[in-house]
Order: sequence, then structure tokens, then C-alpha cells
Amino acid sequence: MEEDFPPFKPDMDIRLKLPILADMSHLHEVKNRKPGADSLMKAPLLFINDTVLFPYAMTTLHFEKGSGALDIVAKAFESNTTFFGISPDPLEKDSYLAIGVEIAVGQIVPEDDGSASGLLQGRRRVHIQEILVENDMPYATAVVARDNSRKSREATALTNLVLKAYAQFIEESGELSDDILNLAKNIDNPSQLADFITSTLEIPYKTRLDLLVEIKGTERLRMLLPILMEKLQLLSLEAEIQSQVQGEMDQSHREAYLQEQLNQIQKQLGESKSVDPDIRNLEDLLETKPLGREARETAQKELGRLKTTPSLSPESGMIQTYVRWILDLPWIEKTTDNLSILHAEEILNKNHYGLKKAKDRILEYLAVHSLIPKRSRQPILCFVGAPGTGKTSLGQSIAEAMERKFVRVSLGGVHDEAEIRGHRRTYIGALPGRILQTMKKAGVINPVFMLDEVDKLSSDFQGDPAAALLEVLDPEQNFAFQDHYLDIPYDLSSTLFITTANSAAAIPPALLDRMELIEFPGYIQEDKLEISRQFLIPEQLLQNGLDEEPIFFTDAALIRVIEAYTYEAGVRNLEREIGAILRKIARLKSEGKPIPTRVDEEDIQGYLGPQEFFQQNAELVDEIGLATAMAWTESSGEIMPIEVLAIPGKSNLQITGQIGEIMQESAQAALSYLKSRAELFQIPEGFFEEYDVHIHVPEGAIPKDGPSAGITLATAITSAVLGVPVRHDVAMTGEITLRGRVLPVGGVREKVLAAYRAGIKKVLLPRKNEKDLEELPARIFDTLKIVFVEHMDEVLAESLSNPPVFAKPHKAPKSKSRKTAQTGTDESPKVI
Repeated sequence: MEEDFPPFKPDMDIRLKLPILADMSHLHEVKNRKPGADSLMKAPLLFINDTVLFPYAMTTLHFEKGSGALDIVAKAFESNTTFFGISPDPLEKDSYLAIGVEIAVGQIVPEDDGSASGLLQGRRRVHIQEILVENDMPYATAVVARDNSRKSREATALTNLVLKAYAQFIEESGELSDDILNLAKNIDNPSQLADFITSTLEIPYKTRLDLLVEIKGTERLRMLLPILMEKLQLLSLEAEIQSQVQGEMDQSHREAYLQEQLNQIQKQLGESKSVDPDIRNLEDLLETKPLGREARETAQKELGRLKTTPSLSPESGMIQTYVRWILDLPWIEKTTDNLSILHAEEILNKNHYGLKKAKDRILEYLAVHSLIPKRSRQPILCFVGAPGTGKTSLGQSIAEAMERKFVRVSLGGVHDEAEIRGHRRTYIGALPGRILQTMKKAGVINPVFMLDEVDKLSSDFQGDPAAALLEVLDPEQNFAFQDHYLDIPYDLSSTLFITTANSAAAIPPALLDRMELIEFPGYIQEDKLEISRQFLIPEQLLQNGLDEEPIFFTDAALIRVIEAYTYEAGVRNLEREIGAILRKIARLKSEGKPIPTRVDEEDIQGYLGPQEFFQQNAELVDEIGLATAMAWTESSGEIMPIEVLAIPGKSNLQITGQIGEIMQESAQAALSYLKSRAELFQIPEGFFEEYDVHIHVPEGAIPKDGPSAGITLATAITSAVLGVPVRHDVAMTGEITLRGRVLPVGGVREKVLAAYRAGIKKVLLPRKNEKDLEELPARIFDTLKIVFVEHMDEVLAESLSNPPVFAKPHKAPKSKSRKTAQTGTDESPKVI
């Protein structure tokens, strides 16, 4: 015969989270369902997620307005009946556990938004047999899941062990009252005891599900015992840690109290030095540290405040940090410069190839410095050049040549003014800016200080770091640099500042005006050969463990690497490719195979794979409408063919090849120049109204802009219109005006060298660019003729294979106009 559920006891409601507003006697009126003749019971089914309700326990669940779950709970409450609840199976998706719980409703508390909270009481375990749907409501048939285990000595022993561990947990944790323990001791049924204890403990959801589906009470007690023991071990460890921390805090308080007493005694005795070891250390440093007058007065004042500030006060630590920064910074200490010009020249030439302007400027500075001028100022140098051209390493060599310390700060991505000037001391964790932090690392007031990537500064709402650098890089101001944290004038006038940038255009004008610009031109092929021989190959042999092997690179092999596998102004990628070759040779050596001692041009593809870059070479024959320009890029110079077609049309100018606005304007100016010379060049009247001009610059994926292709555009357009070929061995650069004048351009060195490498025989340059040829190697003039021009007439005379006279047959296109019936006027189709 089925057992009725025992009377409800309010003391057992230890899982309840919401207030109970109803008469608890309502639950006494709800009876368990009675099985039928086939032992089956049928009841509505509630799917419960994230919560496990055990028999003999209560919980509160929240139900959304209009939900099916709320309908099930409400109907059960109104009819004083029970329903079944089941949980999802954590091991199988879209599956539910076979063991559920019969549930009664004690109260429903409505909310303002139409939802409700229900007070639910678990009754007994049931074994779900079948799930079905009737009238859009889930139902289930189930049988009572009975625990048929009998009392045994093992069950008694388990019960005693669990109760003992439970009692120890309640005592040590303090989370549960002694009344809960008394209730547990009064339960003599192992199954009820296991469910009761489980409902009072914080146990992971999956473990609670495992305890729910276990029918036998003794097995549940066996599962509970290790859970309780683990909780006891955790409590013991927490108590041990808390005791240790409390002991340390007590000791700290005791020391602070005794320290304060000693300070008071010291004041009474009139002793000057503090007994606090940290403060005494600062006092000793202050006595021996060479400081300026203002810095010493500030440090003494702050130390006086520190002595009267309680050691546990946060301000005490802030004052100590501030005083230590004053004492750690160099104020007078400096290194002695080596002013030997010969020594400096030897160091610079040993570490760097070329860079004549930068080297000469440093040697001039040393020469002036050696004369001990009455008024001396440190130069502020700015090295501008493409990546890999040796800007940073030259700064290191300058420091080595002068026997100064070298420090470096990278400014790339810096967007906060406080990173330069620091934060004010009122902020928690405030520190000086990067300038003073780096000076502290240097330890002297006259290092070589490199500010790398000054063109990569940015600004936002936190300030403009470039503006903060104005004071640092101004010799008229940096003798009294004010850092927000230090708030004492700091002398930076003895520091040699060197900044680096890839482009001067990105540097703010006010900052650029304070610096002396030294441009680092890209290395030409001949430079790269020498750098490879002197620096790159020996360094890579050393890095790859081949420094004792007689491995030799031929000039042809190096030129092949430079032209076919790198595309840069510097030598970083060149060094990587040389390293890649030597690593493959090092592998052969490590495998015990014979290694080559000579690397030739034909070996390169075997080491580095297929060619990656292809050089543009000069055209082979003279062509109409095709002229060769010379372009400057960040990596080097290049020749650039410009193609022009004159085709029947409506006097339109079309420009393709991803051309920028400036270059488009040059094309328009070139066309206007040609139109102004139509009579001189015997161009038929009306030609430009009947023809379109299409200009195309190949390699359309690469953006192109600038005015330097002006004369090339004019030459190509003139050739296409006149029908006169352009000489294939001539390249040119220069800006054009509407009157045909040729104006100077930049990047001449790189452009002329690109023409030389491409096999060009004659180069046309603006007259005013004659000065730019001084830096070119003398040997290129043996095969390359340089012609300086001032007007477009000279350009055409040198570049066209025949005189600039209209030479192709001209036949006006047939008119497509027709007479309109209404007006009798011409109506031509519009070109869109």
C-alpha cells in the first residue's frame, strides 16, 4: 500500500529564496497521486532546466506570462493536485532523464508584469514511462520509484559517517543552523536523509542530477560522503590561509604601532634621522646624491612630509615613490665626450657604408665641440628615409663614436600627451613620462637620445604628444623641461636628440621646424653590393654558424638576389634572403653533406625559389604614342611607360591606370600645350574636335601621382597626335607648364639610376636639377647621356625620332547627323 507524504515542516524549507505569502497548511491538502491497477500514474509534465528539486525539499521557480509551464502550475494549485517534473539529460542532446519528481504547489505569487513565482515542493521520485500531449499540454505516465533496500549494518555505518561529516561541516562553515543538524539526526530513513542533506548543500548541477537519478538511499549516502569530505578539506585550507593572512596583518599593525612610537620618541629626543629603514635610506641617498638647488629643496620638503605621515597611509607610498624618482634621476652626472674626429670617422665608416651627409654633420658637430665655444647648443637631428636604410643603427654608432650612452624611445602609436610629460601626482599610479623614464635608464644627462618613428605619432582627446615634444626638441626651452609628475625643471640641454622618420610630410610643421633634417636616400644597387660584402654576409655567416667556412657570393649572384627577390630602399629583406641561402647551406653541413664554397647566379633559384620581382626594361623599338617616364618610389626608382592613343571621338580626354589628381592635371596641361602648338606642328584644323585622346599608365593596380611625368605625357600625346614615333632609348622626367616650360622635380638620383639599370641611353632632365647629379657614381655617365632641358620644344627635339610635324593621313570621320522634320536643325547623338 502506498505511503502518504509526511506532514510538511516549515523548518525543512532551507532552499526557499522568495517570501512565502500563503498559509502553509495548503500543502497538507495536496495528496500524492494514487497508482492505478497497472501501477501507472498520469499527470501533467513540467520540463525543469538548471534546477534540481529533490523529495522532501522546496524551491521557488519563476514562470513567464502566458507560458505553458505557468498553466501547469496554476491548474495544479487550483485543483490541489500534483504534477511530474523532469530535467534534461546532460549527456544526450534533446533527451530527458527517466527519473523525475512528483511535485506539489504551495503558493503562486503574481508579479506586476503578468509573470508569477511558484513555491514548489518535491514529493517522491517517479520513473517516467511515456510522454504524450493532450490538448496542447504535455503529460506523462509514471510509476513510483521505490527504494527497496533494507536496513543493514553497512547502511547504519554510512549514515553515521555522513552525519558526522555533516555535523563537522555545519560547525566549521557556519552556513547552516544547528536546527538543521537536529532535523537530520531525527531522520532514520537513509533515502530521506540523503535527499535532505543534498538539498542543503551547494553542489554542482550535474552532480545533483546524478544524486536525483540514484534510487537507492545507501548509494546516495555513499556519493554524499566524498562531497562532504572535499568541502571539509576546502574549509580547512581556507581557515589555514585566513589564519596566515591574519597573522601577517597583526604583525604589520604591530610594527606600524611600534614604528609610530619610535617616531614620537625620536621627536622628543630631537634626533634628525628617521628610524624607518626606507626613510633612512632616502635620507642617506639625499646626502650623497648630487642635485640641483631646486631638486634638493623639493626632496627635503617631501621627506619632511613623509616623516609626519603614518606609514600605513596611501600618501606615504606616493611620497616615497616621488622622492625616489628625484634621487634616481641624473641631475649632474655625465660622460666625457671623445672629441677625436679621426676616431669618430673610423667608427662611422666601420659600421656604415655611404650616408655621407649624416656622417659629415656629426663630424662637424664634434669639430665645433672640440673648440669649446662660449655658447654651445646641442643639435636636434632628424633622420628621414625609407625603412632599412640605417637610421637607428647610425644613432648607435654616433653614441659609440662619442663614447656616450645610447637610449631609444619608440614613438610609434603614442597618442597621449602624458606619455611624454607624465601624469600629475594627484592620480593613483602616476609616473613620469617616457622622456624622464629613459633619462633614468641612461643614468647621465648627456646621452644620445633617439626618438624613433616620430612621424607615427597620433593624437586624440587625451592630447597631442607632438605638441609636448616641442619643448623637448627646442634648444631654447629644453634646459628647463617640465614633466607633470616631477614638477621640477629638468635640464635636457646636454642631451643629443636624434629623431627618425620614414616621411617628413607626416611630421607636424612646428615640430619639423625645430629639427635639422638629414635625408637618407635609398641604397642603389652598387651600394647594396658593398653593404652585402662588408656587413650582411659576414653577419649572416656568424649567425648561421658558418663563419669558419670559406663561402663566397659572386657579384652576379648578389645582383640576382637584389633585382629578383627584393624590392626595397634599404637592405633588411636583402639580409633576410642572404640568411635564407646560408640556412640551407647550414642544413647541408649539419646533415654531413658537402657544402658549396661559392654561390653563383644560377644557384639562386635553387635556394630561394622562383623569381618574385621583375625589373622594367627599356622598349626595343620606337613606337608612336609610347614614351618612357621615370618615377620615384619609397624603395627605389623605376621607369614607367606611358601609352597614348588618338582615336575618332568627340574631343574627350580619358585617363586610366589609377592616376592621382596631380598627374591628371599634368595630362590636361600637356594636352593644352599641344593644342597651343597645333599650327606650328601642322595639325589639321578641327582635329581635336573629331578625336579623343586616351592616356593609360600600365600596372593599374599601383597608384601613381605627382607632376614629374608632365613632359613624358606631353611627348606621348604629341607622338600619338602627330604620328611620329618616340625613341625607345630615351627616358625623361619634369613638370610641364601651359607655356611648355620644364620645371624641376625630386628623386632625380633614384630615377637616373633606374634608367641606367633598365638600359636607357639618354635621360632628359630639367635644367634646374643639374645639381642633383653630384651624388651619382661617375661610371654611369660612360653609357648614359644626360640632357638638360628648359622647354618642351627641346624635349621633343631630343625624344622624337622625326621632327614634330603632323605625319599621319587625316580623314574626318563621316557625320552621323540627320535633319529633323520639325526644325531642320542637326541632331547628333550624345556621348555619355
